Amino acid sequence: MTTSDYLLISRGQWDESASPQDVQDAIDRFYTWYERGLAEGTLKPGSRLEARGKCVARDGITDGPFAEAKELVGGYWFIVADSLEDAARIASENPCLAFGLTLEIRPLEAARARAEDVTNETPAAWRSRGG
Repeated sequence: MTTSDYLLISRGQWDESASPQDVQDAIDRFYTWYERGLAEGTLKPGSRLEARGKCVARDGITDGPFAEAKELVGGYWFIVADSLEDAARIASENPCLAFGLTLEIRPLEAARARAEDVTNETPAAWRSRGG
C-alpha cells in the first residue's frame, strides 16, 4: 500500500484545571512519542509556533494572528500513513490530547490549485453554481 503525508495541526489550550506538572509530563511523553514516530517513519519533522506573527492580505500587512484563543494553532507536524483513518489513529496516541489540545489531520493535496475546483478557498456563491 502507498503511504501519504498528512498535516497534523495542534490547536487549543491546556486545561485550566490541569496542574503544570501534569501538563509537563504530557509534554515530555509527547516528545518521546514524537521521536519514536520520527525513528519509525510515521512522523516527519514539524514545529511549535511562536505566539507572534503577521497577517498578510491585499490591504497590507498587520500584526497577528487574530484567531480566537481556542482556534490558535500551536504547532504542526506531518504524519506518514496509509489512509486518513490511519493518520488519525497515529495522532490519537499523542499524550497532549488528555490535557485539552485538539489535533486536526488534513491530507496534503498534490495537485496544483485550479479556480474551477471546489476547495476550502471556494466562495459559497461559486459552489451553488457548480464551479
